[in-house]
Amino acid sequence: MRHAQRIALAAAVIVFGLHLAANPHYGFFRDELYFIICGFHPQFGYVDQPPVVPLLAASTQSFGHSLFLLRAMPAIFAAAGAYVCCMLAFELGGGAFAMAFSALVYFLTPVLASFGMKVSTDMVGLWTWPLLALLAVRIAKGGDARLWLLAGAVAGLSLQSKYSVIFFLAALVLGLLLTPQRRLLFTRWFGAGAAIAVVVALPNFLWQAHNGYPMIELLEAGQNGKNEIVSAPMYLLQELLITGGLLALVWLAGLVWLFRSAEYRFLAYAYVLLVAMMIALHGKHYYPADVYPIVIAAGAVAVERATSGARGLRPIAFALAVVFGAPLLPMVLPILPESDYVAYASSISRALHVSSKATETEPGRDAGRLPGDWADMHGWEHLAATVRRVYENLPKTQRAQAVVKTSNYGEASAIAFFAPDVPVISAHNQFWLWGPRGYTGNVLIDVHGDCGASSRAFRSARLAATIRDRWAIGYENGIPVMVCEGIREPLQRLWPLLKDYS
Repeated sequence: MRHAQRIALAAAVIVFGLHLAANPHYGFFRDELYFIICGFHPQFGYVDQPPVVPLLAASTQSFGHSLFLLRAMPAIFAAAGAYVCCMLAFELGGGAFAMAFSALVYFLTPVLASFGMKVSTDMVGLWTWPLLALLAVRIAKGGDARLWLLAGAVAGLSLQSKYSVIFFLAALVLGLLLTPQRRLLFTRWFGAGAAIAVVVALPNFLWQAHNGYPMIELLEAGQNGKNEIVSAPMYLLQELLITGGLLALVWLAGLVWLFRSAEYRFLAYAYVLLVAMMIALHGKHYYPADVYPIVIAAGAVAVERATSGARGLRPIAFALAVVFGAPLLPMVLPILPESDYVAYASSISRALHVSSKATETEPGRDAGRLPGDWADMHGWEHLAATVRRVYENLPKTQRAQAVVKTSNYGEASAIAFFAPDVPVISAHNQFWLWGPRGYTGNVLIDVHGDCGASSRAFRSARLAATIRDRWAIGYENGIPVMVCEGIREPLQRLWPLLKDYS
């Protein structure tokens, strides 16, 4: 066991170091800015996420702006995920090769590398999802049933990080029910663990109930135009693409191996059930992706056993994993300058005959010069500086009552983060709940809007600036900054009509 732990710790340190070097480039991502601002206003929940990730994001900025410290957070979870992935391979019967190979494939798998690159609600699952599987495997092997108590705490933490773990937990329980391991569920310790999970997660669900379940409203909006809805075959193809194409052969081998194992078959059922749920509910392709360390660990064990009589093939397996996975890393880690990335991505697309649209989750989001994730790391400081300049150029009498209103949480968060002395509001997601903050709207700087021209909401309006950034996402490039004066109806009265949960 100690030898296995040393291997797992070494893998975690290496993964942490690689992410620490690769992550802090380009700039703050739209959602990262939003998480930080939400975390600066601690609550039991937010419109579109539980509280853990915003609080973690905000904690990294306590001593000033630092992209390095922010991106160290997902690097920590990526490292923890690598450790658990190795230990899961060990618990499944793997040796040193299986553990090392699982860590390599884990790091090279594009969607998992992406989760370990930037702060998101998916990063915590890199550690907690495989940890839940590891605890279930240990219990299935005759371990202390009191491990369910720890599993309950881990499940509760996951629920306080991202709601989609509900589906993984359901799939894991159903997988156990479909196998002889169902006996593990009918103990007082499992019930106690489930109770712990509920208690840990309850404050957030009470917050959602108190605020009218905004997350459900947001998800319904996503199903009605915002998100790309794909067929079941296309969804399965996307799962192969986001896990590295040919590199996905490892987790596919792991899935087959799990199905052939009477002792661990419940994990195979859990994977299939989880993906089936996501297809049925039209989830985005990355929603179930934190499950992949589990099947990668099983795949590494399968490769180790397949090469037990021909160990000379094992270095070849390592080499092939690097050949299949390494060329895709610049697509998910911000390690190339922007111009170089554009040229590299074009060459990769031609070589693989795969368009970036094959994994697009929101129509038109990748319409800029850079793909959506990279583009959304650009332009925010410039936007905030431009808005600050417009605000400061107002006459003192106007500036005293002026407020900035933006079209979305990304713009509002960028201004709140990079220009905290400029008052900003938005009707998008959590910002709508925070309201107009007492501003009448009589002098309003409208970012990415037109001062309600169609309804003649203001007596006068003028264009004060236009925001441009060559690398910014398409719909944030060339946006107007309008100065609106003389609101015809108080903003407080209009606010309920402006709500945008999307």
